[in-house]
Amino acid sequence: MTLTQTPPQPLTAAVGTARHALAEVRDVQPLYLGRDEKEVLLVQLAGLQAQVDELRLRTLAVSSDVAEEHGTRDVTQWLATTVHADPVRMRGDEKLAHALDGRFPATAAVMASGGVNLDQARVIAECLDDLPDRIGVEAKAQAETDLLGFAREFGPADLRRLGRAILHVCAPEIADAEDARRLQEQEKHAAEKSSVRFRPLGDGTTRVSMRLADATAGRLGTYLDSFTSPRGLEATCPEAERLPRHRRLALAFGTLLEHLDPRRLPEHGGDATTVIVTVGLEQLRSGLGAATLTTPLTADGAGEISATEARRLACTAGIIPAVLGGQGEVLDLGRKQRLFSPAIRRALGLKQKTCAAEGCTVPARWCEAHHLVPWSQGGHTRLKDAKLFCGFDHHRMHDPAYDRELLPDGQVRFHRKT
Repeated sequence: MTLTQTPPQPLTAAVGTARHALAEVRDVQPLYLGRDEKEVLLVQLAGLQAQVDELRLRTLAVSSDVAEEHGTRDVTQWLATTVHADPVRMRGDEKLAHALDGRFPATAAVMASGGVNLDQARVIAECLDDLPDRIGVEAKAQAETDLLGFAREFGPADLRRLGRAILHVCAPEIADAEDARRLQEQEKHAAEKSSVRFRPLGDGTTRVSMRLADATAGRLGTYLDSFTSPRGLEATCPEAERLPRHRRLALAFGTLLEHLDPRRLPEHGGDATTVIVTVGLEQLRSGLGAATLTTPLTADGAGEISATEARRLACTAGIIPAVLGGQGEVLDLGRKQRLFSPAIRRALGLKQKTCAAEGCTVPARWCEAHHLVPWSQGGHTRLKDAKLFCGFDHHRMHDPAYDRELLPDGQVRFHRKT
């Protein structure tokens, strides 16, 4: 009696063969390939990955019985646990699998040949699902064909932009109305999802998490870019050009806030928006020690900055300095009239064309007004006692590590203390 062995199922056999073949070359190093061979290998691997992804999606779409067998909500819950994968991404893959299996077979077929990768297929399915049903089956099929053609030349990001405009190609008679509807929905969604969260980390920094409408984010990005220009941020931080972009934007954000006009902000309880800094009188005079910054972002409503930073901010910011005596009693609550008026700033701009620091060429319009005799030491807010300094040199004016020399021509020269 001859026993006949049951041949393996073709899909299982194909995957097994592929895995076996790859295992055979596990120890072969691509380092020794020529440049042309590496190019070919990378492109072939991308195509192979697309084919594997398509087979995986195709299997996910018809594996509800696996979920039933294991008592899970869906097959991705079981699979993510079994292969230790991200369940959120797995669930997104299952959604795409059903879309390709039921609504977009043309995309699935191109993906099975390696012509479309997983990210491109996801974008195509999402763009096609966004099309209104009233354009008809034929128009949707044409849109799918067009997007598959674009996928031969464009990656996911560009493909998504083309997908948003595909309605103007397949159904131009309703495209404008649909665009208006879609934009209204996006704006409503942006309003519902926008948020700003502050979480002090206890190390002198606060994590700010923002989710903003595209228009708001674009405006903020434009403002921050203006402060990262060669004559903007570098005036405050000379080494900024060597910093990564996210660090430059953070510095620019601080500069932007310092340049806001407090008088144009909304009133709080009938008074202009104000920051209150509490600092001991001797600390304010010496620049040593710490100041307490009243803020709604911490549990106790207060954070700390150095006394030197408080003195610097006092020149330009909308700050009320609450000066305390030795026993902590309030000796004087300064008024914001100590800030330089627009008229004084304009006059300073006429006297000075650039920053007052020797050799600095930052234009006066980008500078900050500074009391030559510190306000904390009885200085007056008047034209003859003021000079304009760029952000960097303004920091240096308050830096206790430097001495300052007033030159005959009115410029200021700095000397590091020995």
